Amino acid sequence: MAEIERESMEYDVVIVGAGPAGLSAAIRLKQIDADLTVVVLEKGSEVGAHILSGAVLDTCGLDKLIPDWAERGAPITTKVTKDKFMILGMGGGIRIPNFLMPPLMNNHGAYIVSMGNVCRWMAEQAEALGVEIFPGMACSELVYGNNGELKGVVAGEFGKNVDGSNGSNYEPGMVLYGKYVFLSEGVRGSLSKQVIAKYALDADCDVPKFGLGMKELWEVKPEHHNLGQVTHTMGWPLGWKNGGGSFMYHLENNQVYVGYIVDLNYKNPHLSPYNEFQRWKHHPMIAEVLEGGKRISYGARAVTKGGFQSIPKTAFPGGALLGCSAGLVNLPRIKGNHNAMLSGIAAAEAAAKAMAAGRSGDALDDYDTELREGPIGKDLKPVRNIAPLNARFGPLGGLTLGGLDMWIANLFKFNILGTMKHGKSDAAATGKANDYAPIDYPKPDGKLSFDRLTNVSFSGTNHAEEQPCHLQLADVNIPIDVNLPEFAEPAQLYCPAGVYEILRDEDGSNPKFQINAQNCVHCKTCDIKDPSENITWATPQGGEGPNYPNM
Repeated sequence: MAEIERESMEYDVVIVGAGPAGLSAAIRLKQIDADLTVVVLEKGSEVGAHILSGAVLDTCGLDKLIPDWAERGAPITTKVTKDKFMILGMGGGIRIPNFLMPPLMNNHGAYIVSMGNVCRWMAEQAEALGVEIFPGMACSELVYGNNGELKGVVAGEFGKNVDGSNGSNYEPGMVLYGKYVFLSEGVRGSLSKQVIAKYALDADCDVPKFGLGMKELWEVKPEHHNLGQVTHTMGWPLGWKNGGGSFMYHLENNQVYVGYIVDLNYKNPHLSPYNEFQRWKHHPMIAEVLEGGKRISYGARAVTKGGFQSIPKTAFPGGALLGCSAGLVNLPRIKGNHNAMLSGIAAAEAAAKAMAAGRSGDALDDYDTELREGPIGKDLKPVRNIAPLNARFGPLGGLTLGGLDMWIANLFKFNILGTMKHGKSDAAATGKANDYAPIDYPKPDGKLSFDRLTNVSFSGTNHAEEQPCHLQLADVNIPIDVNLPEFAEPAQLYCPAGVYEILRDEDGSNPKFQINAQNCVHCKTCDIKDPSENITWATPQGGEGPNYPNM
């Protein structure tokens, strides 16, 4: 097979992903030295198209990057005015008084935002400084140098046939070389996975842990709207064996973000995170806000939950992992955007210093040190035991012990429990189907709750059918030969977009595993939760996937 010939371009820094981490890095690089050449590659159709974060934004990262962001017209205007944390039962709830919550849980001073819109605004700031931003450019391949360092990426490859051969309209894409390459792909990035494996960046850290976050944007009746109110809940419907919880954020224009996060270490393979989310909206306290309103959009995305002990080494020859590619979410705060921005700033400063000294292609160890010992590490270390406590003792026990651990860390600057281990990966945590009872979920009513395919139509998702499936099976026989008899093939349930199905003949025989890749909202759950670890999520053609407005 003839080697593909590609044009190439050279930059000082190549950044993969136009999220808060990648854009912060790009802006900071140009602030330090306007003559640096910086390019940002974004797989979404536009900047912000694949951004789904909650979000209540702690502006500490943006304050450091662009102190006058308010004067510049950043879309950050709705301050948190009321902060509630509820424990739900089937028909009611109990509010935990704010004074019992560790200070780090306080959301006052933060803002309810659309991170998609914030990233769109940040892209404008970056371009004004001379950063080149190319949306619709998925990075499909890594390019290494003679010494094994990451040297660049292949971006913009289009027109392959379903079987992987080059179609009549094939475009080979370009190679973009950089003195340093930053991977800021978000959770479970396909290139980041390859780099972590190649350089064994996870050799000295705990296993990564994840949740599945699902979110809808609603327009509600004015009398049901409370501008600036933030509500988080736990308990019903997941109960006290499975970790997770909800959020409800009242933003401007009578709009409300409602969402649910299910920890992916759940054991019962019959559990459906999507249906737990839909059932939660029927709780009386939630339904009274949503009734008479309308759902505007829907999306889903994996969330990193491993915390400080699960952060891999973030510097490697020729590049660095930024933001959620490294796993920088503060779990109890349900916040990671501030740390993503801080990581971008730190990586930019380390790279600029290295290039000023004539270096390139080496490991930016100063960045890894700053990430662990600077503001990010100080944010994540005190809360590092929340995820393992939840896994070991359930949400209620985790709340009690975790709260105590956080209070002592806040008052005395140490954790009485040391650093706890996570144990199994989320895939390995999945139990056998015969050990658990199936769950009978209520049918959606089409008013508060909706079926998956209907909701996917509100995500703007689109994929061209004539291309290789971006959901790749290591062994095509495992879904039917292993996952179906042992685990009831949980891909049918854990996927929040109805991508995976078991099809049978009319008499129920001859099961076949079908992948509806066109439905994929790029949440990456299958790459994380498949009990046989048989599915790899890879990037489809650039510009495809969801198109989230105001999310």
